[in-house]
Amino acid sequence: MVLHSDLFRVNMAASIVSQTVARGLRRASAKHLFLDKFKCAQVSSRRWLNLQEYQSKKLMQESGVTVQRFYVADNAPDALQAAKRLGAKEIVLKAQILAGGRGKGVFDSGLKGGVHLTKDPSVVGELANRMLGYSLTTKQTPKEGVKVKTVMVAEALDITRETYFAILMDRACNGPVMVGSPQGGMDIEEVADKTPELIFKEVIDIFEGVRDDQAVRMAANLGFKGPLERQAADQIKRLYDLFLKVDATQVEVNPLGETPEGQVVCFDAKINFDDNAEFRQKAVFALDDMSESDPTETEAAKWDLKYIGLDGNIACFVNGAGLAMATCDIIDLHGGKPANFLDLGGGVKEKQVYEAFKLLTADPKVEAILVNIFGGIVNCAIIANGITKACRELELKVPLVVRLEGQAVSRSSAAPTGSR
Repeated sequence: MVLHSDLFRVNMAASIVSQTVARGLRRASAKHLFLDKFKCAQVSSRRWLNLQEYQSKKLMQESGVTVQRFYVADNAPDALQAAKRLGAKEIVLKAQILAGGRGKGVFDSGLKGGVHLTKDPSVVGELANRMLGYSLTTKQTPKEGVKVKTVMVAEALDITRETYFAILMDRACNGPVMVGSPQGGMDIEEVADKTPELIFKEVIDIFEGVRDDQAVRMAANLGFKGPLERQAADQIKRLYDLFLKVDATQVEVNPLGETPEGQVVCFDAKINFDDNAEFRQKAVFALDDMSESDPTETEAAKWDLKYIGLDGNIACFVNGAGLAMATCDIIDLHGGKPANFLDLGGGVKEKQVYEAFKLLTADPKVEAILVNIFGGIVNCAIIANGITKACRELELKVPLVVRLEGQAVSRSSAAPTGSR
């Protein structure tokens, strides 16, 4: 897969480039939208920090953003009680998994749909009983589905109009940018492609924040009128406060809706976080639900390795996101198939090299390993020592090809046969 440099024109800060590349390789459903005037570039994405829908709503709620009233339950009796406590005209019950397409999913209990609307609170317990503990399969889950451990019981609100709103980091503008459209509740890429005049952008001064006139102008461009314009502007400013508060790289609300009762409500949101801010966002990162993550990716993260499993049989062991992507491309160009995307990063230690080899050799699909290291900020001797240790202790059984170039390459002569 070849991605043109244009895709990265408005990418996140350089510190999260490797995440972005990995996301592109994974081709997950969620998409970052990077809009430059009337042009739209997209990079398929996977959240580095995985939050359930109710967790994102709670973060918004804590920042004063208007969301539906909701409760969370992990058993059917609690779900039933939550439905009764809501006292809503209509209730929506949502299975909480990280994959999209829940509404059209199927449970192995036989229940169809991970999202159900009802005006009768008494049926919520029965529905929850057929969700909790069962696997939900959608177009974005593995074939065996994902086991549902929690459900969200929320007040269902009518929506008279849907809009799109997002705040994201834009390299071209050296800071955050607001992007909005009066056409919400649908793929914003399609809107940008077919009706680019309906995409509006406001550059935010990182030191000044969202000005009142910017918030009001964006609200007007989204189509809010009268008192709703001021209300929408207030929600926009609160979303920006959340963006800063949690060190987000993107807050996307789709839809930002208008109700018949005259409320502006954030009905659904995706929040992406800067993982470099984990040291000061302990509470947020503690919410990460690793139970649905690939075990190999979870293990790689423990060693600060950026790993994404792919479908091929040639394992890639590379430093730097760009070189890792190019290595995957070269393998594919010459008729091979990469088994993974693996970025060691710049400050790699010998132990990380060893653990990376453990991950690669544990994959039964791997029939060969290609090491491609550019020793710019990475010491090639460290890589070579880690490789030789791994080869000895792990009893490597597959062919290994090593290319080392750059810093301390002359001291890496202890590398295995086939290396440079």
